Amino acid sequence: MEWPEQVDVLVIGGGPGGTPAALALAQAGRRVLLVEAGQGLGGTCLFEGCIPSKIYREVAARRRDLAEASQFGLRVGAGDSHAGVDWSAVQARRHRILAQRAQGALMKTQALPTLQVVFGRARLTGPRSASVETEGASHALRFERAILATGSMPVRPPIPGAELAGVLDSKGLLEIAEIPRSLILIGAGPVGVEMAQIFAHLGSQVTLLQRGERILEPVDSVLAQLLTQRLAGDGIAVRTGAQVQSIEAQDGELQVRYAHAGRAEQVRAQAVAVVAGRQPNVQGLGLENTSVRVGRHGVEVDELLQTAEPGIHATGDLVGQPMFAHWATAQALAVARHMLGHAAPFPRAEHNSAVIFSFPELGMAGLTEEAARGAGLDVAVAEYDYQVDARAQIGAEAFGRLRVVHERLGGRIVGIHALVDGAADLMGEAALAVRHGLRIDQLASAIHPHPTLTEAFGLAALSAR
Repeated sequence: MEWPEQVDVLVIGGGPGGTPAALALAQAGRRVLLVEAGQGLGGTCLFEGCIPSKIYREVAARRRDLAEASQFGLRVGAGDSHAGVDWSAVQARRHRILAQRAQGALMKTQALPTLQVVFGRARLTGPRSASVETEGASHALRFERAILATGSMPVRPPIPGAELAGVLDSKGLLEIAEIPRSLILIGAGPVGVEMAQIFAHLGSQVTLLQRGERILEPVDSVLAQLLTQRLAGDGIAVRTGAQVQSIEAQDGELQVRYAHAGRAEQVRAQAVAVVAGRQPNVQGLGLENTSVRVGRHGVEVDELLQTAEPGIHATGDLVGQPMFAHWATAQALAVARHMLGHAAPFPRAEHNSAVIFSFPELGMAGLTEEAARGAGLDVAVAEYDYQVDARAQIGAEAFGRLRVVHERLGGRIVGIHALVDGAADLMGEAALAVRHGLRIDQLASAIHPHPTLTEAFGLAALSAR
């Protein structure tokens, strides 16, 4: 490629916080250079997070379906209900899907003549200049504006023994060579909970250690408690309030020592994964050559996602929580609109929606009851128990709860949270209700089809009248 000496916009990071902005700006005719340090476009979500983990979850779900086939009157052959897993085939399928998606994203960029994609490392050398390293060559570049979207990397708590062979982070767990006989997960956030159930359904004996007093601490507490019950039902040993002290090699296994309720305890397994969250990736960006500031939660930005260096914006995991691919994309598109001079609202955290792909799924949109009260709102909660739901009963998964958080005065809906098999597909309606401030009576008046999980919205809302 012919190296550009100057571009309108430099985008550093080809994940969901960078690529959508690059595409939108190039479609509007801006000269854009997109620099990605990884193996392809897609970022953490595609290569180290949501996509590969969901590929594994699908395998676990199909294996679980076989084990539960008799509930539906289906007879499976001897041994089929505990089908073995060809892990090499699973990994090959993962690589195919990731490559297909990365190539699809690259093809979109190639269709835009003003957008150039470079695989290499970019480092800011000043407020309007950068150097880009590609295959041993260094290129100088000047830009008018920049978007920093380098994502995040796994947190590695200072646990003695964390450097031992067999101790993995979230990325290493996704690339594990075989399904371990036993697995200890340190951290019960979204990654820890999802991977605990995935590997339990794939046949591993799983222990989940959580420093805090409950799993999924930012999540609705009622639903988190219900999901804890399900984890135990899946044979997962959940230890909350566990202060991990060390990891040691013992007779070909790994032993984790931890304190719990004032007592010293220990547990052993073939593999240990430290999945205690992620932190913004600011390494090698050259921020010291600019006025960009980094705080406790990541790169500091204003309400327009602009850093302390005018003209340089940051998006996605780089600016801290919430760390979700769709949130990063919403931010990226907002920054692109702003750079093009279009007046448009920037995404607000209280309108965000997300899904934890547990068994059953846990979906959330807007504020939890606890967060709403913490923000000074006088709220009530309308609930629906999926134990009595027709669709859930038909699917043999009549377990879970829907919780609609609304203001007592006026009925404005500020949060919708669901724990049910299929919650992921409910969050579109939930996000619309929260984003546009629908009232609880408006949700009740909508006609929802029967028998579907979504009719729970109307039934929960009717109970609030």
